[in-house]
Amino acid sequence: MLTYTYIDNGNFGFVEKPKPELIDSRDAIVRVTLASICTSDIHIKHGCVPRAVRGITVGHEMVGIVEEVGNDITSVRRGDRVAINVETFCGECYFCKHGYVNNCTDPNGGWALGCRIDGGQAEYVRVPYADQGLTKIPDNVNDSQALFVGDVLATGFWAMRISEITEDDTVLIMGAGPVGICTLLCVKLRNPQHIIVCEQDGWRRDFVKKHYPDALVTEPGICKDFVLEHSMHGGADVVIEAAGSDDSFYQSWNCARPNAVVTIVALYDKPQVLPLQDMYGKNLTFKTGGVDGCDCEEILHLVSEGKLDTTPLITHRYPLNMIDEAYRIFENKLDGVMKIAIEC
Repeated sequence: MLTYTYIDNGNFGFVEKPKPELIDSRDAIVRVTLASICTSDIHIKHGCVPRAVRGITVGHEMVGIVEEVGNDITSVRRGDRVAINVETFCGECYFCKHGYVNNCTDPNGGWALGCRIDGGQAEYVRVPYADQGLTKIPDNVNDSQALFVGDVLATGFWAMRISEITEDDTVLIMGAGPVGICTLLCVKLRNPQHIIVCEQDGWRRDFVKKHYPDALVTEPGICKDFVLEHSMHGGADVVIEAAGSDDSFYQSWNCARPNAVVTIVALYDKPQVLPLQDMYGKNLTFKTGGVDGCDCEEILHLVSEGKLDTTPLITHRYPLNMIDEAYRIFENKLDGVMKIAIEC
């Protein structure tokens, strides 16, 4: 089968591999119908994810149809349409039982698909612990609507869930890329008083204004003053950093009010400085780390009810055999790209 593979730093390419087979009784084989490219894939390409294994088929955002299941699988069966979770988790260890599935202690736990085991920018993918890693897609939800449920939308939902948002709050979201937009969609479920999106790129600011007119939009150069104008207590009550730059990291704590929650969901390509002497007395609570993608069933239910819709994010579509071009556009942010659907 055709796979898109991490060959070496800076080099992804096509590799023919055998169709995957069941290795464990808790595995499932899924025929990938639709996949996508994530910024994390770009980080792998450029060597910024040390645990990524050369020779691995990349891709961790995908939906498909179950082809085969192991003997111990009970939640899905052959023919089911499923969303695939970015994370592999056993459901039995301490961290899984407490909802911290990104920290699953299984050797394949956490972010494994497309990083440490073959992922889904391919015709087929093997999903370990499929009872946890696959979620059936409701009949009234199509593949495009479900495509981001297992990763980027789960990230936004997780960020919203842990950020302690109330209806009295001003919430500042740093970045209007795919993660920022998914975070915006999920934060709206909490109905805060104000949602402010800070974005450097003018096209992305216009994207937010067009599709989410209830959100306030600003840019980094005036962000602090804009937040002060639209908040009650000297800054944002909650800041969610989804951009991943030096400036956005600085703005995330600088624009927060004293005793605010600052949630970091961005992935950085270099270390960030936490200047404690400059923030002394702000008494900020930082929440950081990878998504705990254990809410996919609830997210799909919200998609089915029309309360979450990420389809405007799909700005481009390509077949799998043209994924090189899709990566070129996505990595270089060309042609107004937000997300690309790959038809596998």
